[in-house]
Amino acid sequence: MAVQTFREFELIVIDDGSTDKSLAIAQKTLSTVFPPLGGQGANPLGGWGAVTQFNSGVSVARNNGVALAKYPYICFLDADDWWAPTFLEEMKALIDKYPDAGIYGSGYFTVKNGRERKAVVGVEPGFERGYINYCEVYARTLIMPLWTGAVVVPKSVLVEENGFKPALKLGEDFDLWLRISLHHPVVLLNKPLAYYNQDVEAANRAIGLKFYNPEEHMLFSDYGELMKNKDFKTLYDKLAIYSLLPYYLNNVNSAEVGRILNQIDWKSARSDYEKYYRLPKWMVIIYFKIMTLLSAVKKKIYLHRN
Repeated sequence: MAVQTFREFELIVIDDGSTDKSLAIAQKTLSTVFPPLGGQGANPLGGWGAVTQFNSGVSVARNNGVALAKYPYICFLDADDWWAPTFLEEMKALIDKYPDAGIYGSGYFTVKNGRERKAVVGVEPGFERGYINYCEVYARTLIMPLWTGAVVVPKSVLVEENGFKPALKLGEDFDLWLRISLHHPVVLLNKPLAYYNQDVEAANRAIGLKFYNPEEHMLFSDYGELMKNKDFKTLYDKLAIYSLLPYYLNNVNSAEVGRILNQIDWKSARSDYEKYYRLPKWMVIIYFKIMTLLSAVKKKIYLHRN
């Protein structure tokens, strides 16, 4: 995290059962910049503190951090992501301008192979800041308009929604932002102020080559009456067509996948991935293996040149 121009904040570090020296490094680094929370010489405008828990996943870690927070607004930042120096300052200004929102987000960069790219979410051309229809905007590009490292949420709203669902290991943020958006206005500042690092090894990423049990994956959740909401249903169908393809091709959670695919409105979803469900599975598997190989070669060439 870059040094912030807005200084009135507290920083709570949640160590989710790490086995390396990351906690000690964080404590040493932070102690040179911030006073400890509640400690001798504590800064009345903020400080830092660290809590260690048994490895329980991001949802529990974030919920524990929220419970400890003393300030009325909460941000989340994973260890490998970072903010621009004015992130807190500009988000504070956004809150002042739209005090009634239940969640605030900024634009963000994705960082892969050392290259920064602005995440192009589905807002209208020229949109700078203001209220958005979360589901509608998300469905246009399937790029998250609200990314966890670039949001600010009132603590009261997080408590009201009971925070992140601990059972979910994929899409816990999508699930919570969705619940918030159904009950509160959503405000977006279409300016990239955060950096989403995607250079971490695929095996250690939630969206890597992992398969999840139905209770761990947000797409297998029972959204009940919510499926009657047109904007949500369109978003859900598009995400399902894209995200469930590996499960479909590898015959994982077959019964659940089949049930979801049978309920999709293919005409409204209009996904380029639809063709992969109509071709023979073996053909699609070979195609993606070739594409993965070509991507790896391209990455090696890029790293060699740089």
